[in-house]
This record gives sequence, structure tokens and C-alpha cells, in this order.
Amino acid sequence: AVPSGSSGGEASIVAEIVEVEDNSSSNMQTVRIPPVITVNKSAAYALYDLTYIRDVPYKPQEFHVTTRKCEPDSGPDIVDICERLRDDTGNVLEQTQPVCCPCGPERRLPSSCGDIFERMVKGKANTAHCLRFPGDWYHVFSIGQRSLGFSVRVELKTGTRVSEVIIGPENRTATANDNFLKVNLIGDFAGYTNIPSFEDFYLVIPREAAVEGQPGNLGGNYSMWMLLERVRFTLDGIECDKIGVGYEAFNNQPNFCSAPYWSCLHNQLWNFREADVNRMNRHQLPLYGLEGRFERINQHPNSGPHSFSIGVTETLNTNLMIELRADDIEYVFQKSPGKIINIAIPTFEALTQFGVAAVTTKNTGEVEASYSLTFDCSKGVAFVEEQFFIIKPNEATTRSFKLYPTKDQAAKYICTAILKDSQFSEVDRAECQFSTTATVLDNGTQVTNPFQIPETRPKGFFESIRLMWTNLVNGLVDFITGDSCRNKCSSFFDFSCHIQYVCL
Repeated sequence: AVPSGSSGGEASIVAEIVEVEDNSSSNMQTVRIPPVITVNKSAAYALYDLTYIRDVPYKPQEFHVTTRKCEPDSGPDIVDICERLRDDTGNVLEQTQPVCCPCGPERRLPSSCGDIFERMVKGKANTAHCLRFPGDWYHVFSIGQRSLGFSVRVELKTGTRVSEVIIGPENRTATANDNFLKVNLIGDFAGYTNIPSFEDFYLVIPREAAVEGQPGNLGGNYSMWMLLERVRFTLDGIECDKIGVGYEAFNNQPNFCSAPYWSCLHNQLWNFREADVNRMNRHQLPLYGLEGRFERINQHPNSGPHSFSIGVTETLNTNLMIELRADDIEYVFQKSPGKIINIAIPTFEALTQFGVAAVTTKNTGEVEASYSLTFDCSKGVAFVEEQFFIIKPNEATTRSFKLYPTKDQAAKYICTAILKDSQFSEVDRAECQFSTTATVLDNGTQVTNPFQIPETRPKGFFESIRLMWTNLVNGLVDFITGDSCRNKCSSFFDFSCHIQYVCL
């Protein structure tokens, strides 16, 4: 039983036959130089399967414009920043329209209604409110099953000759070059504490920069990674005060104009991040962030910006079976040749889905025998465990391996399938390639166009006079011609509507 972090210097195995006596001559002689076996094991880590869900904004914000004649379809001359947004093809997105609230002291944003003259000349005062996403975005991943990872190095020293084998969960069997030593990883003893399970959590990771104006590369900045309960999210964007809130939830909240400013936008990612920062400033552990709660984050081999592992702090013992060649012991087993017939891996979308490699092998011999199959891919794919199975003579079997890439871009990967016989010797090897398509980032109901807060510049004196004169003339023309009333009122005799929009 080999503990985690074992260096091999604290214990070793010495397999020694010191001497034998020849009955005819009574001579004593040494049979073999005693081999010395040392075993060391790396620190263990827990690797979790990730599946991409969608993207969510880090800090949704409510903007407002104090204006007059506000309507949901008003242009930027009236509602400014809250003008309805458009998609990539130029079509208006109706759900992004502003919500217009009347003026008054008891409103969502208290404002002055002005005097009667201002209402007659400029129109009725009101405020336009809208939801926008000007800041960073985060990927949301669901966390699946976990697997333990580590490596065990077994060194065999006979005189001055040294050979070694390295095994782990993905390659559980090995034989030394001289066939004197065979090592098989049986399994792990259960620890006293449970390795954490995150099935009820989502992992959120800052989105890497893809276009100009987006946040910088934060994929390796683990201080920004957070684990949050699934109940804190709204994946369809229709619930208020949850991560991923969308335009529909914001615009349709009850009693909008009398509700407090920024209502519906609480419990967002930035709130949890700031809560953690405040705790760490008081020398307390964070509640949602990874750093400070876990050790050796993503320090496993072939880690990528979209993989997730944590170090296991408890010492876990790994049970090994070590076999030494001995001339006076017989171990009988069936050994048969084999061949890899086919490898099939359909193209799949990175992160959102996992790939499946179907490897078909055949026993090409005449006896039933056991085999093992390893499947090793290039960097960027999480390791898969070696599989053991038995095949009858001249029969074929198909084994499946799940493939989890750690990149969200479209890419090609090269993998190698290795078939070993019952003596753990390689009998066949085959290479294959597979491709992934890029992850389609899903912002839900939110708009993905980069949103920039417009600059506000102070207007000069003459510019203010010009705007005042223009508004006065436009208001007077509208008052006389009645354009607002013809567009808004149902008939010529709808006098209450004429009074509301102040037209002659």
C-alpha cells in the first residue's frame, strides 16, 4: 500500500535468494544479485468532468435617462442610452426596449415634473429605464463525476542496472524491460474524509477575450473562478435576482415604476465576488471562490483553461500488486495475440458535449485470454482510464472511452490506442484523429454585441441655447400640427388623449 506523496526513500522491497547448497558437493553459491524495489507516488488530485451550459454577465446594470415624451420605441434623441438594441442582422430586439416611468417624488427614480409651461412646451416629463450588460462575461459549467489522478513510479535496481515503470489510473499495468518485474494497480483504499462532490454547483470561469472590447485572458486567473449553487442561476433569464437575468424578467417585474432602483438585479456574480473579497480582507476563507478553499487548482497533467481539478489533501493509499520472476514458482495464464480493428470518433462540439471513442479489438489467437486497452490523446484532452476485458478466440469486442477536451475552439486531436495481452505486453497499436467544432457561446436572452457606455461631454453656452430653441420650435410645431395626437389617439374626438399629449 503506497501513500500519496511517498518518495520511496522511507521504505523499499528487497527480494533476495542469498545462497543454495549443491547436495553433491556441499558447495554454497550465490544464485542472484538481490534486486531492490522502491516505490514513490505523486500527490493525488481529483479531476471533474465539465459540461458547458451558457454564458452570463458579471454585472448587469440598470441605466436611466431623465427625458420627456418617452415611449418604448423612442429613438436615441429621446431615450439616449436606452434605445432599443439590434441584432447582428439589424433587426430590432423588442425585449431590449426601455420602460418609461412618470415623473414624481415617489417613483423608481424620483424626478421633478416641472411647471405647466415646461409641460406645454417640452412635453410631459418622465424617465426611461433599461437593462444593459457593459462588463465582463463568465462561462457557466455543470460539474459531473470525478476521478482520482496520480502517478506511481516503481524502480528496480539490480547491481548497477536500474529500470523503472510508471503507472496510474490511466495506465494501470506495466512490465519492466527485462520482464523480471510486473506491477498492477489494484485500486485505492477509501479515505476517512470524502472528496468533495459538486453535482449541485456550477463552476463559473471568466470568458477569455475573443474580440476587441471584451475582457482580458482570465482563464488561468483562478482567483476569479467561483463555485455557486445551481439554485442561484436562471438559465432561461426569466427570473429576477438570479445570475443570468434577462431583459424579459427586468422589464416585466411587477410595479416596475414604484419598485426601488436596481430591483431585479441583486445576487449577481459581482455581489458574490465582493462578498469574498470583504471576507479575505478580514483574513477569512472565501465562501464562493476557489483560491483559499482548495489546494493545487488545475495542477494536473494536460490541464487547460476549461478543465477543473483540485488537490487531495488527505493521504490516500494505493494498493499495488508487484510480481517478481521466480524460477521455482509457476503462474499459468492464457496468452493470445490480438489486433485493433477499428476506431470511430464522431465530430462533436467542444465543452458542450463529450466525445465517444469506440475501439474495436479482436482476439486473433486460438485461446481465450485477457487483454487491457489504453487510449492516450494529445494535450488538450483529459485522460481516460485503462480498461480490462476478456475475449474468446476469434471474437471481436468494442470498448467505449469518453473524451473531454479542455479547449473551446475547433481543433484536431491525435490519439493512440494500445492493446496489451495478459502479460501486459503490447500486441498492437493504432493511431487516430478526431475533430471538435468550436463551442457555440450561449448568452441566453442577453445581447452579445459589445456594449459601450456613451461618453458625456459638457455642452457649451451657445449649444445649450441652440438645443433650447430647437426643442421650443419642435414643441410648438407639434402642438399646432398635432402629429403626436394623430399617432397616439384613437379618434379626433378623444379629447383626454389630446390633453395628455398637449396638442391643438
